[in-house]
Amino acid sequence: MKLYYSPGACSMAPHIVLQEAGMKHAAEAVNLKTHQVGGSDYYKINPKGSVPALELDNGQLLTENAVVIQYICDQTQEAGLLPKAGTLERYRAMEWLNFIATELHKGFGPLWNPNTLPEARQQAVENLGKKFDFLAKHFKTNSFLMGQQFSAPDAYLFTVLNWTNFHKIDMGKWPELKSYMERVGSRPAVQSTLKAEGLM
Repeated sequence: MKLYYSPGACSMAPHIVLQEAGMKHAAEAVNLKTHQVGGSDYYKINPKGSVPALELDNGQLLTENAVVIQYICDQTQEAGLLPKAGTLERYRAMEWLNFIATELHKGFGPLWNPNTLPEARQQAVENLGKKFDFLAKHFKTNSFLMGQQFSAPDAYLFTVLNWTNFHKIDMGKWPELKSYMERVGSRPAVQSTLKAEGLM
């Protein structure tokens, strides 16, 4: 299978999951400004034009971050990155994936837009801060999202929280999140993904 990604984008989450699972894969970088990949029009591969996109061995294409992540985990259940499908714990993991996608990932949207007015940017940062408050409270008693063990949602959260560096958001108010980022960032699979994407 092949993962289409853009360095540091949300596609870094399934990239980390692939590394954590030890799953054989190819990875190809997409230029999201030109929508070119290897000299070709990326829209011809993925009409949505977004990343991630996972090209399966049968030629089918799977998109949408939370879905791609779950697909990878279900192919490598022995890696223990997600609870078994149908269990309440699996729904808890899906709950986290959806929270990250809708409340955090989308919350950064205005910050990526160069046309966002300063007032709107400040409002977006304040709204994200409320979500960070919620997460910091969780990490007072939990090392990871699902408790004391790393799981796939952590790959997604690490990816999105890493964007605070791009936007120079001061995270000093949330030492729990800083510790969490250090904990996840030190994992060998995360380190290898950051290197593969040219981010370290």
